[in-house]
Amino acid sequence: MNWNGIDLRSLSGDLIELRRHLHAHPELSFQEENTSAFICRQLDTWGVEYTKGWAGHGIVATINAMIPSYDFIALRADMDALPIEEKNDVPYKSHNPGVMHACGHDVHVTCLLGAIRLIQANVSRLRANVKFIFQPGEEQLPGGAFRMMEEGAFEVEKCREIYALHVFPSMETGKIGMRSGPYMASSDEIYITIKGQGGHGGMPHQTIDPIMIAGHLIIGIQAVVSRRSDPTIPCVLTLGKIYSEGGATNVIPSVVRLEGTFRTMDEKWRFEAHNLIHRYCQSLAEAHGASAEVNIIQGYPVLINDEELVTKATEAVSQVVGADHVEHLPIRMTSEDFAWYTQKIRGCFFRLGTSNKERGITSGVHTATFDVDEDSIIIGAQALAAICLK
Repeated sequence: MNWNGIDLRSLSGDLIELRRHLHAHPELSFQEENTSAFICRQLDTWGVEYTKGWAGHGIVATINAMIPSYDFIALRADMDALPIEEKNDVPYKSHNPGVMHACGHDVHVTCLLGAIRLIQANVSRLRANVKFIFQPGEEQLPGGAFRMMEEGAFEVEKCREIYALHVFPSMETGKIGMRSGPYMASSDEIYITIKGQGGHGGMPHQTIDPIMIAGHLIIGIQAVVSRRSDPTIPCVLTLGKIYSEGGATNVIPSVVRLEGTFRTMDEKWRFEAHNLIHRYCQSLAEAHGASAEVNIIQGYPVLINDEELVTKATEAVSQVVGADHVEHLPIRMTSEDFAWYTQKIRGCFFRLGTSNKERGITSGVHTATFDVDEDSIIIGAQALAAICLK
C-alpha cells in the first residue's frame, strides 16, 4: 500500500522505541496518569488536537478530513496494564514491581499512534473525520469504554463506525484475524455466600454443614448450563474459588463463600441465567436448612462485530498483509470491554498476529513471560490507518 512517501522502516523503529517506553512504565487500570501524559506529549509534538481526562486518564484525539464530514470513524486502544511481576529478561522490562503490560495494551497504544502518523501524511485521502480513543481501565469493571461513553468523551450518535485491534500470540506476525457476528462472550462475576450453622465435625447432626451444601451446589449449578440453556448458544459457568470462614479438620464452619464467572454469547439468555442461578442457589440452601446470598456483578456484554464492517476491514487490511494472510477467527469465551461500544455503535474488533517461534516469542497474554514480535507493530499501525483511508 502506498503511504505517500512514509519510510515504513524508519517509522517502525520509532514505534518500537515508543512501545518499549510504554512497556517499561506500565500502570494499572484507572491509574494510567504517566501513560496518558506520555501520549499527550506525542500528540503535542505532532500537532494533533485532543481532549483528555475522560474516565480518569482517557484521551480522544481528532484528525479531520479536508472535506466537510458530519460524522466520524473511531479507532480505540486501551492503555492499562496487569498486576503481574514480569519475568522477561529484556532491556525494556517493567520498571514497576508487580505491574506488567501482559496483555499487549502497550502495543495497542503504539499501533494507534502509528496510525495517526500514517493518516496525517495521507490526510488528503481521508473521506471522514477520525477520532483516536486512548482508553483507560479495560481490565477492570465497569470498564473504561463504558465510562468514556457515559461521560460524553465523544458524540456516540455521530460515530458511524469503531475499530480496534488486539494482540494475538496464537497467530504469527504478518497475519490478521477477523470474524463477523458475535465474537467474544459477556462476562459476569458470581459471588455466593452459604450460611449454615457450625459445630463439631464429629457431631454433624447438630450443625447445618455449608461445605456439604457447597459440594452439591458446585455440581448442581452446572445444570443451569447443561439443561436450561439452548445448546446452540455458547455458555460457560465456572466456579473458580471456594473458601470458608473458620473450619478445621474437626470443625464445621458456619459460612462458605464461592466465586466464579458466567459467560455467554447471547444477551437475552444471559439475564435469564442470572435469575436461574439466584433461584437455584437459594432453593438448594433452603432445602438443607441454610440460606444463600447471591450477588452477580454484571460485567462486559457480548462483543458483536458488524458483518459489513468486517468485510470492509478485511479488504483494507488485505492491502497491508495480503488476502492470504487474513484468517477467520473462532469465537472466544473471553471478554473485552470494547463490547460496550458495539452495543451502541457498529464495530469491528480484530486480531493482530504477534508471535514468532524462531525468536521464542510464544507466551500467552496474562502471563509473566508475555512479549510480542515487534515487527507486528508497524503492521498494526498500517491496518488501522488503511481501514480509515478506505
